[in-house]
Amino acid sequence: MIRPRRAAYLVTVGAGWAGYGAGIVVDPRYGTARGLASITRYVPLDVLGWGWVACGLLAVAAGLARGCPRWQSAGFTALAVPATVWGAAFTSAWTSGSYPSASGSAVAWVAMALGVYWVSGMVDPPAKGQVMRQ
Repeated sequence: MIRPRRAAYLVTVGAGWAGYGAGIVVDPRYGTARGLASITRYVPLDVLGWGWVACGLLAVAAGLARGCPRWQSAGFTALAVPATVWGAAFTSAWTSGSYPSASGSAVAWVAMALGVYWVSGMVDPPAKGQVMRQ
């Protein structure tokens, strides 16, 4: 059982990222493809999908690595990078007018990237019976 909350977050969101990436590889949605047009000019959508899978699996591995803060840092970076790229791409598509419907995705992905950033800076609470040191 994964007890620390940061590790559980890495495993949970990492698994979600991997599943999201697999969905992009297997059957990309129209809105996703359209909102990412500024990126897919240079990188095919299936490659981006595999990037999500890789980042998700890295985050899962980081969450399962007990007592290794460097791995956790790598895991949080792996969660933040694709969400930030998606947030930037959808924000660009929305603000440029190339895909006005991207506003919801832009806001959601930027919020998710910020959420990952904030959780990465949190400290796990002490185990039952232990005192938290600062």
